[in-house]
Amino acid sequence: MSDAELLAVDPLTAAQRLLGAIVRVDEVVLRIVEVEAYGSDPAGPWPDPAAHSYRGPSRRNAVMFGPPGRLYVYLSYGMHLCANVTCGPDGTAAAVLLRAGEVIEGGATVRRRRPACRADTKLASGPGNFGSALGILLSDYGTALFESDSRVRLELGGEVRWASGPRVGISVAADRPWRLWSPESGAVSAYRRSPRAPVAGGAGKSST
Repeated sequence: MSDAELLAVDPLTAAQRLLGAIVRVDEVVLRIVEVEAYGSDPAGPWPDPAAHSYRGPSRRNAVMFGPPGRLYVYLSYGMHLCANVTCGPDGTAAAVLLRAGEVIEGGATVRRRRPACRADTKLASGPGNFGSALGILLSDYGTALFESDSRVRLELGGEVRWASGPRVGISVAADRPWRLWSPESGAVSAYRRSPRAPVAGGAGKSST
């Protein structure tokens, strides 16, 4: 089974498989330590009102409805480029937001891109900082991440221990425990609940 086929699954399973994976862009290499899963439009198997796909295909989200293992890039708050990996079968919308990573190679390049960051562990902490650390561009939208000649390349790793909890900064379906992270990593971002979200539900959990 190819790496792309390993992501042709539900978004939560795909999120688990992306934890510990490696992302490469030129000389910068990050290990993924925090992710957040997003599902489909109402016609799909994982309806998710917080997902960009929920209102159906558009020019912005079209790649979410395509094959797994593609890069979905979007501009957040008019300034941050966020990187997502598509998952699920071709034709079914779903994606996993890459929320945080540990810098494995290219630290000097990442520090030039993130000069205000004081702690090395936080250079790629948070989805906007993750995209900035890698040098992600809007033109990377749709990249086939498992192709050897792609500018942005992804390498899945083995199974890692994870914890899960509610998603960050969204006002609907906020308590769906689809944010996953590596408990041992100092690069994991801080949890911030949207003030528009309903009262918080249960606590997070850990894998066995």
